[in-house]
Amino acid sequence: MPRVAMIVWNDVRNDARVKNEANTLASAGYKVYVHGLFTTGLTPREERLSSGVIVVRHGHQQGAMLVKPKKHTAKRSRFQLLLLMASRIFTHVAVLLSLLKLRPAVVHAHDVNVLPTAWLAARLCGAKLVYDAHEISSGREGYRKIGRLVAWIEKRIMPKAAGTITTTDARAKFFARAYKIPRPLVLQNRPRLAIVQGDDRIRETLGLSEPFPIVIYQGGQQPGRGLERLVKCSVDVPNAYFVFVGGGSLHEELKQLAVSLGLENRVFFIPTVPLDDLPKYTSSADIGVQPIENTCLNHFTTDSNKLFEYVIAGLPVVASQLPEIGKVVREHDLGLLVPESDTQALASAIRKLVDAPELRQHYRANALKAAETLNWEAQECELVALYARVLPNVQIGVSPR
Repeated sequence: MPRVAMIVWNDVRNDARVKNEANTLASAGYKVYVHGLFTTGLTPREERLSSGVIVVRHGHQQGAMLVKPKKHTAKRSRFQLLLLMASRIFTHVAVLLSLLKLRPAVVHAHDVNVLPTAWLAARLCGAKLVYDAHEISSGREGYRKIGRLVAWIEKRIMPKAAGTITTTDARAKFFARAYKIPRPLVLQNRPRLAIVQGDDRIRETLGLSEPFPIVIYQGGQQPGRGLERLVKCSVDVPNAYFVFVGGGSLHEELKQLAVSLGLENRVFFIPTVPLDDLPKYTSSADIGVQPIENTCLNHFTTDSNKLFEYVIAGLPVVASQLPEIGKVVREHDLGLLVPESDTQALASAIRKLVDAPELRQHYRANALKAAETLNWEAQECELVALYARVLPNVQIGVSPR
């Protein structure tokens, strides 16, 4: 079985994309190792997933419940960023040594923060390099101070990769033009198809007493995602609950904003839940919201995990009218699009769906139909085909459909 070593700069637990890719390759006959970060009190150093994927964790970071929320990268000074980079060197060295011992056939880098280490490991092992750019990191909200460095790294390494992957058509076009490479394979951040019925997880968890529709935002609570505006919108939609599921650098600020507006009885916050439990929370809501703002090229070109998670759960959506998001929503008639950064339009669209159960049902039916194609299973064969091109002389088992 050819060995594949993936590298990602998180603890893997809630990274749906990395898990989906690893599980797909494992089911196709590869021996897959995912190298991530160790989190005290939350993760084992090594574990084997049910698919046979082996997760190996390196370094040392405190669990979210043990320390204060991390300062967002965009708010760090250049000196703080340098210290942060220096503190990570030992972890990168540990990953590199582990890969040298493993001797994989392919080193698969998930995002630019592990790309140099992956490239060096591939060179030293004589392995093929696959680069999966989850974001346009050179134009990312949190990378403004190091954008030029990121672009320099990608420009020199991406042309050397045997295979490249990204998440949207717009991002694929960007990478092809910016770095003069063949257009990367597009694998959207779609979840696996999971039908959850009869679960009322959010109402039970929060003890909600009114029969108000539940408006959900799930995912990272970071700058540029329109979350302050979403909290303020709830003032103008009095007959609905607003529930934020997840965590991030804005988590406490958003909670304080809700308190200052007197919204404690209608705006709620649920910390990050295990990835396997997330569909139960999503499907127990009534409306999914994606109010991301056009603050950077990365946001402009996103279609986002949560959009597809809402689709799989059968939720009507209210989303920012950005190119990739708008394309998905319009093509499948999934809900309402609003100008990004327009708080009044966002509130109006949410209120329209809250007040019209029949309209919500219309979009719900469309979402459930779209879910039949907008799922991970419908595209995973393309990942297997890419690996077949990267390792043309390797014989493996039957690939996924």
